Amino acid sequence: MFETLSQRIRAAVDKLRGRGRITEADLKATLREIRMSLLEADVNFEVAKGFVQSVQEKTLGAQVLESLTPAEQILSVVYEELVKMLGGEAKQPVLKSEGNLWFMVGLQGSGKTTTSGKLALFYKSKGRRPLLVAADTQRPAARDQLRILGERIGVPVLEVADGERPETTRTRIQQHLTFDYRDLVIVDTAGRLQIDEALMGELAKLKGVLGPSETLLVVDAMTGQEALNVSKAFEERIGVSGLILTKLDGDARGGAALSARHVTGKPIYFAGVSEKIEGGLEPFYPDRLAQRILGMGDLQTLLEKAKAAELEAPDKALKDITLEDLITQMRQLRKMGSFTDILGMIPGMSRMLPAGFQVDERQVNRMEAIVLSMTPKERRDPKILNASRRKRIAAGSGTTVQEVNRLIKTFEDTKGMMRTMQKQQGRGRGLFRR
Repeated sequence: MFETLSQRIRAAVDKLRGRGRITEADLKATLREIRMSLLEADVNFEVAKGFVQSVQEKTLGAQVLESLTPAEQILSVVYEELVKMLGGEAKQPVLKSEGNLWFMVGLQGSGKTTTSGKLALFYKSKGRRPLLVAADTQRPAARDQLRILGERIGVPVLEVADGERPETTRTRIQQHLTFDYRDLVIVDTAGRLQIDEALMGELAKLKGVLGPSETLLVVDAMTGQEALNVSKAFEERIGVSGLILTKLDGDARGGAALSARHVTGKPIYFAGVSEKIEGGLEPFYPDRLAQRILGMGDLQTLLEKAKAAELEAPDKALKDITLEDLITQMRQLRKMGSFTDILGMIPGMSRMLPAGFQVDERQVNRMEAIVLSMTPKERRDPKILNASRRKRIAAGSGTTVQEVNRLIKTFEDTKGMMRTMQKQQGRGRGLFRR
């Protein structure tokens, strides 16, 4: 989502690289470009203005103009201010040993119901016993959606009835907890296509009766500046304790999401990074997002994803690695997300790749189809692939002989390159070990 913003900020700072000294005019020109990149990314005007002013004060105060590495120093200050704008230290909802009732609010279409299911699965994986409450008294479809999600993730769902009174809902929740103990109750509330008096009145009454320990506002990061208006309206009328940003994997400019924390004064607890229920919701880390925006990578998240995917290097020497091992590794990597996202988390990689670079996932699928069309013997020893075998593999995988040839050549070239690197640097076992 923040690709364009990332490129613009890095380009502005990179103009100063290699220069021993810069003038105050150079610094102001760079900061002017950064401000324009923030505004074009849909960052709130006041937020962008304050951000640049703060960076300017700190860079001048730190005598960056006298530094031998002004670009690095400016980048460091920009990073610190980005982290500050996004909320500083990472925060999570308060979770007591019991008596946790979380109130989910947001407009229809923001992803509120799906996020409720993701939250339940996230905390279930951490040993909690969640209960989902489908409390939309107007839309049966919303209750059906949550029930289906609950069945999928193995979490019970308590459904309200049409027009059910808040007091009745509270009593039913209490009754459920007496025979089925749960230490986290997540209430998915009603939504509308836009904010109206009826919606706010309904939510305020239900919240007053249930007395939630957390009120979480789900905000669609792709709605631009409207996301900020929504956030302010819910805070003023209902009161929220934290934010959850959804659709951060989209292709919108995303700057409004960067402004949400500053405008509302509420911490961002989670970010929706994919439509998948499993792994589609992640704790929000301001420092990690700032690192990725500035092209510094996100090694910590990469390592956490690798651990979750149980990624490990093949337990054999490079000369013995086969095409079957290649497919196994590719499948493990896919558990971590898209290949483009994975590359973006590797420190320094964004500078090595061309602007707008995207891994063609369809091409990856074709590679897998080619290998799966081979016999086990052919996967272990591609040297036996004569013309007739390659023609058969191409037909079986729905590709061409040229594509089969290209895959085999790339595989052999990669093995040769890795063997050369091992000779130069000593035998390695890869980034991820058993």
